[in-house]
Amino acid sequence: MTIDLDRPYPLTDAQVAQFRHDGFIKLKNVFNADELRHYGEEITRLTIALNTQTLPLEERSTYDRAFLQVMNLWEHGERTREFVFGRRLAGLAAALLKVEGVRLYHDQSLYKEPGGGITPAHADQYYWPVDSDRTITAWVPLQAVPQEMGPLAFFSGSQGVEFGRELQISDESERLITANMEAHGFPVVDAPFALGEVSFHLGWTFHRAGPNRSTQPRAVMTVIYMDRDMRLKAPSNDMQRADWERWCPGAQIGEIIDTPKNPVLFETAVRVAA
Repeated sequence: MTIDLDRPYPLTDAQVAQFRHDGFIKLKNVFNADELRHYGEEITRLTIALNTQTLPLEERSTYDRAFLQVMNLWEHGERTREFVFGRRLAGLAAALLKVEGVRLYHDQSLYKEPGGGITPAHADQYYWPVDSDRTITAWVPLQAVPQEMGPLAFFSGSQGVEFGRELQISDESERLITANMEAHGFPVVDAPFALGEVSFHLGWTFHRAGPNRSTQPRAVMTVIYMDRDMRLKAPSNDMQRADWERWCPGAQIGEIIDTPKNPVLFETAVRVAA
Protein backbone atom coordinates (compact mmCIF):
# COMPACT_ATOMS: atom_id res chain seq x y z
CA MET A 1 0.00 0.00 0.00
CA THR A 2 1.32 3.42 -1.00
CA ILE A 3 0.35 6.36 1.20
CA ASP A 4 1.27 9.95 0.46
CA LEU A 5 0.29 12.34 3.25
CA ASP A 6 1.97 15.20 1.40
CA ARG A 7 -0.54 15.08 -1.45
CA PRO A 8 -2.47 18.38 -1.44
CA TYR A 9 -6.19 18.54 -0.79
CA PRO A 10 -8.00 20.88 -3.21
CA LEU A 11 -9.44 23.85 -1.35
CA THR A 12 -11.59 26.50 -3.04
CA ASP A 13 -11.70 30.24 -2.38
CA ALA A 14 -15.33 29.79 -1.34
CA GLN A 15 -14.32 27.29 1.34
CA VAL A 16 -11.66 29.63 2.71
CA ALA A 17 -14.24 32.43 2.82
CA GLN A 18 -16.70 30.12 4.58
CA PHE A 19 -14.08 29.26 7.19
CA ARG A 20 -13.30 32.94 7.74
CA HIS A 21 -17.02 33.64 8.28
CA ASP A 22 -17.95 30.59 10.41
CA GLY A 23 -14.70 29.99 12.31
CA PHE A 24 -14.74 26.34 11.32
CA ILE A 25 -15.17 24.06 8.33
CA LYS A 26 -15.81 20.37 7.71
CA LEU A 27 -14.11 18.84 4.66
CA LYS A 28 -15.06 15.48 3.20
CA ASN A 29 -12.65 12.79 1.97
CA VAL A 30 -9.50 14.33 3.39
CA PHE A 31 -8.36 10.77 4.16
CA ASN A 32 -9.39 7.43 2.73
CA ALA A 33 -10.17 4.25 4.64
CA ASP A 34 -6.73 2.72 4.08
CA GLU A 35 -4.94 5.80 5.38
CA LEU A 36 -7.11 5.99 8.48
CA ARG A 37 -6.65 2.29 9.17
CA HIS A 38 -2.88 2.44 8.67
CA TYR A 39 -2.30 5.37 11.03
CA GLY A 40 -5.28 4.80 13.29
CA GLU A 41 -3.95 1.46 14.51
CA GLU A 42 -0.83 3.06 15.98
CA ILE A 43 -2.61 6.15 17.27
CA THR A 44 -5.10 3.99 19.14
CA ARG A 45 -2.40 1.63 20.45
CA LEU A 46 -0.31 4.51 21.78
CA THR A 47 -3.33 6.26 23.29
CA ILE A 48 -4.25 3.18 25.29
CA ALA A 49 -0.64 2.43 26.23
CA LEU A 50 0.24 5.97 27.36
CA ASN A 51 -3.06 6.86 29.00
CA THR A 52 -2.78 7.35 32.77
CA GLN A 53 -6.50 7.49 33.64
CA THR A 54 -7.40 4.60 35.98
CA LEU A 55 -10.67 5.73 37.60
CA PRO A 56 -13.97 4.27 36.36
CA LEU A 57 -16.13 6.73 34.44
CA GLU A 58 -18.59 7.29 37.27
CA GLU A 59 -15.81 8.49 39.61
CA ARG A 60 -14.27 11.01 37.22
CA SER A 61 -14.79 14.76 36.83
CA THR A 62 -16.80 16.13 33.92
CA TYR A 63 -13.55 16.89 32.08
CA ASP A 64 -12.14 13.41 32.61
CA ARG A 65 -15.38 11.72 31.57
CA ALA A 66 -15.21 13.51 28.23
CA PHE A 67 -12.27 11.54 26.82
CA LEU A 68 -8.95 9.87 27.39
CA GLN A 69 -6.36 12.40 26.23
CA VAL A 70 -2.75 11.78 25.26
CA MET A 71 -0.55 14.49 23.75
CA ASN A 72 2.44 14.63 21.42
CA LEU A 73 2.07 11.11 20.15
CA TRP A 74 4.47 12.10 17.35
CA GLU A 75 7.29 11.68 19.85
CA HIS A 76 6.35 8.06 20.60
CA GLY A 77 5.94 6.35 17.23
CA GLU A 78 7.33 6.76 13.73
CA ARG A 79 4.00 6.09 12.05
CA THR A 80 2.28 8.70 14.19
CA ARG A 81 5.08 11.14 13.47
CA GLU A 82 4.47 10.64 9.74
CA PHE A 83 0.80 11.46 10.25
CA VAL A 84 1.36 14.58 12.35
CA PHE A 85 4.07 15.89 10.03
CA GLY A 86 2.03 15.27 6.86
CA ARG A 87 1.81 18.28 4.56
CA ARG A 88 -1.77 17.57 3.48
CA LEU A 89 -3.25 18.62 6.82
CA ALA A 90 -0.62 21.31 7.43
CA GLY A 91 -1.20 22.80 3.99
CA LEU A 92 -4.92 23.02 4.67
CA ALA A 93 -4.21 24.72 7.99
CA ALA A 94 -1.98 27.34 6.34
CA ALA A 95 -4.49 27.98 3.56
CA LEU A 96 -7.42 28.38 5.94
CA LEU A 97 -5.45 30.71 8.22
CA LYS A 98 -4.14 32.59 5.17
CA VAL A 99 -0.56 32.53 6.46
CA GLU A 100 2.71 31.70 4.71
CA GLY A 101 3.45 28.74 6.95
CA VAL A 102 2.42 26.84 10.04
CA ARG A 103 4.31 25.14 12.83
CA LEU A 104 3.20 22.52 15.31
CA TYR A 105 1.84 23.55 18.69
CA HIS A 106 1.13 19.97 19.75
CA ASP A 107 -0.95 16.97 18.79
CA GLN A 108 -3.42 15.12 20.98
CA SER A 109 -5.57 12.02 20.70
CA LEU A 110 -9.09 12.20 22.11
CA TYR A 111 -10.56 8.78 22.88
CA LYS A 112 -14.19 9.09 24.03
CA GLU A 113 -15.04 5.77 25.62
CA PRO A 114 -18.47 4.12 25.32
CA GLY A 115 -20.53 5.86 27.97
CA GLY A 116 -18.16 8.85 27.94
CA GLY A 117 -19.74 12.17 28.84
CA ILE A 118 -20.09 15.49 27.08
CA THR A 119 -17.18 17.68 26.11
CA PRO A 120 -18.30 21.00 27.66
CA ALA A 121 -18.43 24.16 25.57
CA HIS A 122 -15.11 26.00 25.44
CA ALA A 123 -12.54 27.76 23.27
CA ASP A 124 -9.14 26.06 22.97
CA GLN A 125 -7.02 29.18 22.99
CA TYR A 126 -7.77 29.76 26.66
CA TYR A 127 -4.96 27.24 27.22
CA TRP A 128 -2.36 28.67 24.82
CA PRO A 129 0.25 31.40 25.52
CA VAL A 130 0.27 32.80 21.98
CA ASP A 131 0.04 36.41 20.85
CA SER A 132 -2.41 36.23 17.92
CA ASP A 133 -5.53 34.40 16.81
CA ARG A 134 -3.74 32.57 13.97
CA THR A 135 -4.22 29.13 15.51
CA ILE A 136 -6.19 26.19 14.15
CA THR A 137 -7.03 22.63 15.15
CA ALA A 138 -7.53 19.75 12.73
CA TRP A 139 -10.00 17.23 14.23
CA VAL A 140 -9.53 13.87 12.49
CA PRO A 141 -11.90 11.03 13.41
CA LEU A 142 -10.33 7.62 12.82
CA GLN A 143 -13.76 6.20 11.98
CA ALA A 144 -17.12 7.60 10.98
CA VAL A 145 -18.76 9.48 13.87
CA PRO A 146 -22.56 9.07 13.95
CA GLN A 147 -24.62 11.37 16.14
CA GLU A 148 -24.80 8.85 18.98
CA MET A 149 -20.99 8.84 19.23
CA GLY A 150 -20.68 12.55 20.08
CA PRO A 151 -19.34 14.39 17.02
CA LEU A 152 -17.66 17.75 17.45
CA ALA A 153 -20.20 20.59 17.29
CA PHE A 154 -19.49 24.27 16.62
CA PHE A 155 -21.09 27.58 17.52
CA SER A 156 -20.92 29.06 14.04
CA GLY A 157 -19.43 32.55 13.86
CA SER A 158 -18.47 32.64 17.54
CA GLN A 159 -14.74 33.22 17.00
CA GLY A 160 -15.08 36.95 17.66
CA VAL A 161 -16.96 36.61 20.95
CA GLU A 162 -14.89 37.50 24.01
CA PHE A 163 -17.36 36.30 26.65
CA GLY A 164 -16.26 32.87 27.87
CA ARG A 165 -12.63 33.12 26.81
CA GLU A 166 -11.60 33.08 30.47
CA LEU A 167 -13.35 29.75 31.16
CA GLN A 168 -11.61 26.38 31.11
CA ILE A 169 -13.50 23.21 30.20
CA SER A 170 -15.99 22.54 33.02
CA ASP A 171 -19.66 22.32 33.95
CA GLU A 172 -19.54 26.10 34.35
CA SER A 173 -18.18 26.66 30.82
CA GLU A 174 -20.90 24.42 29.39
CA ARG A 175 -23.65 26.33 31.18
CA LEU A 176 -22.41 29.89 30.73
CA ILE A 177 -21.04 29.67 27.19
CA THR A 178 -24.04 27.74 25.86
CA ALA A 179 -26.42 30.29 27.39
CA ASN A 180 -24.46 33.19 25.91
CA MET A 181 -24.33 31.57 22.47
CA GLU A 182 -28.08 30.97 22.54
CA ALA A 183 -28.80 34.51 23.74
CA HIS A 184 -26.86 35.97 20.82
CA GLY A 185 -28.25 33.58 18.22
CA PHE A 186 -25.10 31.70 17.23
CA PRO A 187 -26.33 28.51 15.56
CA VAL A 188 -24.97 25.16 16.71
CA VAL A 189 -23.71 22.97 13.86
CA ASP A 190 -23.91 19.47 15.30
CA ALA A 191 -23.84 16.74 12.66
CA PRO A 192 -22.21 13.34 12.07
CA PHE A 193 -18.79 12.97 10.44
CA ALA A 194 -18.48 10.63 7.47
CA LEU A 195 -15.45 8.36 7.19
CA GLY A 196 -12.53 10.52 6.06
CA GLU A 197 -14.23 13.82 6.95
CA VAL A 198 -12.07 16.28 8.90
CA SER A 199 -12.93 19.56 10.61
CA PHE A 200 -10.77 22.62 11.23
CA HIS A 201 -11.61 25.30 13.78
CA LEU A 202 -9.97 28.48 15.00
CA GLY A 203 -8.55 28.68 18.50
CA TRP A 204 -11.28 31.10 19.60
CA THR A 205 -14.22 29.29 17.99
CA PHE A 206 -16.47 27.91 20.71
CA HIS A 207 -17.33 24.24 20.37
CA ARG A 208 -18.52 21.19 22.32
CA ALA A 209 -19.41 17.53 21.82
CA GLY A 210 -22.16 15.25 23.04
CA PRO A 211 -21.73 12.03 25.00
CA ASN A 212 -20.80 8.72 23.41
CA ARG A 213 -24.01 6.71 23.65
CA SER A 214 -22.71 3.97 21.36
CA THR A 215 -20.97 0.74 22.29
CA GLN A 216 -17.82 1.70 20.37
CA PRO A 217 -15.09 4.18 21.31
CA ARG A 218 -14.88 7.46 19.39
CA ALA A 219 -11.22 7.63 18.39
CA VAL A 220 -10.00 11.03 17.18
CA MET A 221 -6.57 12.45 16.42
CA THR A 222 -6.07 16.19 16.51
CA VAL A 223 -3.20 18.38 15.37
CA ILE A 224 -2.93 21.98 16.56
CA TYR A 225 -1.13 24.38 14.24
CA MET A 226 -0.08 27.99 14.70
CA ASP A 227 1.24 30.66 12.38
CA ARG A 228 4.89 29.98 11.54
CA ASP A 229 5.75 33.41 13.00
CA MET A 230 3.69 33.06 16.18
CA ARG A 231 5.26 34.71 19.22
CA LEU A 232 4.97 33.68 22.84
CA LYS A 233 2.94 36.00 25.03
CA ALA A 234 3.15 36.36 28.78
CA PRO A 235 0.79 33.69 30.16
CA SER A 236 -2.49 35.03 31.53
CA ASN A 237 -3.47 31.92 33.55
CA ASP A 238 -1.92 28.85 35.13
CA MET A 239 -2.87 26.64 32.18
CA GLN A 240 -0.92 28.88 29.79
CA ARG A 241 2.09 28.81 32.09
CA ALA A 242 1.96 25.00 32.13
CA ASP A 243 1.60 24.89 28.33
CA TRP A 244 4.63 27.15 27.92
CA GLU A 245 6.76 24.77 29.98
CA ARG A 246 5.40 21.61 28.36
CA TRP A 247 4.84 22.45 24.68
CA CYS A 248 7.11 25.45 24.06
CA PRO A 249 10.12 24.77 26.33
CA GLY A 250 12.85 27.35 25.88
CA ALA A 251 10.67 29.85 24.01
CA GLN A 252 11.01 33.45 25.19
CA ILE A 253 8.19 35.95 25.70
CA GLY A 254 7.90 38.23 22.69
CA GLU A 255 9.92 35.94 20.43
CA ILE A 256 8.86 33.43 17.73
CA ILE A 257 8.03 30.03 19.22
CA ASP A 258 10.83 28.19 17.43
CA THR A 259 11.75 25.16 19.55
CA PRO A 260 12.44 21.48 18.72
CA LYS A 261 8.86 20.70 19.81
CA ASN A 262 7.41 23.31 17.42
CA PRO A 263 8.79 22.52 13.97
CA VAL A 264 7.53 24.23 10.82
CA LEU A 265 5.31 21.68 9.06
CA PHE A 266 4.34 23.67 5.96
CA GLU A 267 5.56 26.75 4.10
CA THR A 268 4.22 28.21 0.88
CA ALA A 269 7.70 29.31 -0.17
CA VAL A 270 11.26 29.00 1.04
CA ARG A 271 12.35 31.99 3.09
CA VAL A 272 15.34 33.95 1.83
CA ALA A 273 18.04 34.40 4.44
CA ALA A 274 18.68 38.00 5.40
